[in-house]
Amino acid sequence: MTVRSLISEQQLARPRNRALYFTVVTVTIVAFAAAFLFPIYWMATAALETPTEFAAATPTLLPKSVHLQAYSDAWSQMDLAHFFLNTVYYALGGWFVQLAVDVSAAYALSKLRPAFGKAVFAAMLASLMLPAAALLVPAYLTVSDLPVLHISLLNSPWGLWLPGAANAFNVFVLKRFFDQIPAELLDAAQIDGASRLQVLLRVVLPLSRPVLAVISIFAIIGIWKDFLWPLLVLQDPDKQTLAVALHRLSLSSSQIPVTEFIAGLAIAAAPMIVLFLFFQRHILGGLSAGAVKG
Repeated sequence: MTVRSLISEQQLARPRNRALYFTVVTVTIVAFAAAFLFPIYWMATAALETPTEFAAATPTLLPKSVHLQAYSDAWSQMDLAHFFLNTVYYALGGWFVQLAVDVSAAYALSKLRPAFGKAVFAAMLASLMLPAAALLVPAYLTVSDLPVLHISLLNSPWGLWLPGAANAFNVFVLKRFFDQIPAELLDAAQIDGASRLQVLLRVVLPLSRPVLAVISIFAIIGIWKDFLWPLLVLQDPDKQTLAVALHRLSLSSSQIPVTEFIAGLAIAAAPMIVLFLFFQRHILGGLSAGAVKG
């Protein structure tokens, strides 16, 4: 099979062209890596400096002295442990609600074939075309006065979980994977006496572990890093997430050194960076799973 690329194998066979090619590729990779990684590096190292060193007129790439006190002070004095546990609770709860709703919707659209299913799926995909900012006002009004029930979900975890439960992107990825599962396999399970729910739990979900891992990672990261919606919904300081609490403390407190706030930002970012590094292969593999029949 012929492989098409920007540079042919004959051109790469020449030493000069090969050296130029790998030089350009290396410089490009290093430049993009620096653009993405430098802010993280600056955030991690800036917290190691003293406030005086941080405020120096001439910035330095390496801290002149290492002080870990900012991290411990940020954890204790800013009560980050409380907001960290809040964020973990919201992330795990949101992950479970998203998984339950999106898996059910994708399974129904893919295998149960309901009436007007294609129209519903098209409307879900159309919602991806809307900017998130355009949905803030109607979503906030809905959460503050839930239709029919007329209850407020402000300062409640359900105010975070319900608006993000029906995620169109998750439904699309799951449906595409479910479409590749042979119908004969599901029919055999039903012949053996399995109900629709049992087929989903005992046949479909075990086969869908790669894509479920991707959906889970995206759900947890999305809730963990979200700022604007928790800022609107969680107005009680004790119930706020880590990102919202850091923002509130930066505005209300002038006694906390800036290096402690940067240390707090590094602490908030560290779990998601570690999560991505551990599961990056699952993300790529899960998104491509089910893309090709066979």
